[in-house]
Amino acid sequence: MEPSEEIKISQDIFVGKKIGKIRDHYRIGKVLGSGAFGEVRLCLHKESQIQRAVKVLRKNLLDEKEMEMLKNEISILKEMDHPNIVKMYEFLEDEKRIYIVTEICKGGELFDEILRASKFTEAQAQVVMRCLLSAINYCHKKSIVHRDLKPENMLLEQDKDLEKLKIVDFGTSMTFDPDNVLNEKLGTAYYIAPEVIHKKYNEKCDLWSCGVIMYILLSGEPPFNDPAADNEAIMKKVEQGKYDLKKGVWGSISKDAKDLVKKLLTFEPDDRISAEEALLHPWIQATKIEVDADAASNALGNLNTFRSGQKLKVAAASYIGSQLISKSEKEKLGSVFKKLDKNGDGKLSREEILEGYETHFGRLLNEDELDQLFNDVDTDKSGFIDYSEFIVASMSSKKNMSEEKLTAAFKMFDADGSGTISKEELKAVLSSSHQIGDETIEHILTEVDKDASGEIEFDEFAELMGRLDLNK
Repeated sequence: MEPSEEIKISQDIFVGKKIGKIRDHYRIGKVLGSGAFGEVRLCLHKESQIQRAVKVLRKNLLDEKEMEMLKNEISILKEMDHPNIVKMYEFLEDEKRIYIVTEICKGGELFDEILRASKFTEAQAQVVMRCLLSAINYCHKKSIVHRDLKPENMLLEQDKDLEKLKIVDFGTSMTFDPDNVLNEKLGTAYYIAPEVIHKKYNEKCDLWSCGVIMYILLSGEPPFNDPAADNEAIMKKVEQGKYDLKKGVWGSISKDAKDLVKKLLTFEPDDRISAEEALLHPWIQATKIEVDADAASNALGNLNTFRSGQKLKVAAASYIGSQLISKSEKEKLGSVFKKLDKNGDGKLSREEILEGYETHFGRLLNEDELDQLFNDVDTDKSGFIDYSEFIVASMSSKKNMSEEKLTAAFKMFDADGSGTISKEELKAVLSSSHQIGDETIEHILTEVDKDASGEIEFDEFAELMGRLDLNK
């Protein structure tokens, strides 16, 4: 009988500290931006040939508190698994520098797009706010508060598709306890909540920042604006909490939009709308996510036939889905995921899956089919299908089981580059994040090692990955 320990598909399975020098794994390219502690560079992942961004931070410029903030950011990014939150692939460290490798967004900051457009249409603002509120709802459900939301920390892809917006810079984020107030004053003057200035606040401070962003998107200017004022003067205006929804462009803005702005910019945090509530607001609910019908049908078809019984196969598929899948395919699957995610909490419930199959396949799954789907896809047994679980189970096996990707996945296990995967190498990868015991490791080895050599060769690995075509 097979041991019962599960391989969990999640964002953080293969997101960790990479061993070796940065140039062993990446070709380093041009500078994309710079700051007080280092710079962000374009880089090319050698195994996948996918472009990424690497934040290069010089240790000698970081004091003890800043180093703690950096470690905290890495810890939080490892946990993030949402289509509108930047994905961290890995981090590396040498004597002088720390490197954080993330997905790259070539479209620049949302802030620059606002400056270029002067103001957004309501339809454009709706898309941005739904993405932002969904990501913040996801964070708050995980007891993480961002604390520095602003258009400069929201990046776009090269095609400027607002649906693909990514929240970045979790340097000031932290895990919060709902029973305790936060008391550290930080943030950016225009977007800071009044209660943060008074050093007594909770996660609702993020919703105030969302309100400021929404106000700017619709009107082209901040609600607490004084072009001649310094940060202290601006924060004095924030403390008063008075803003105008009547002058200028506000006469042509819909009643629902102004109502949501008011609910987000409610002075008392206890009376302020939550991210979960904001996503249910009529103005947000009126938005429609456009998704390719074929992409949705293919994704749901793959999802329904995915089987997670073979542990090594699931782990390898998770690596491919996490690290090697093309950006374009992931974006298509991300759109499908968001279309299915009706309440915007960054995970799919049984009800949302049922509705998705009825919409795209014209039929309801029966209880047995639904139980089977969740048993195979919901590998962490949370009762929901998370974003990473969805990507791995719904991705095209034909596209992602190429020899190049299988070779890269094989090398991930074959740490010493010997051309075979040993029992110790299996254990090193699988036990580090799954607490897999010796009995399960032995079972995996026996199941895949057809020639009984005691190690897994590439041909055996490739046969495993192709034998059931991942989706059978």
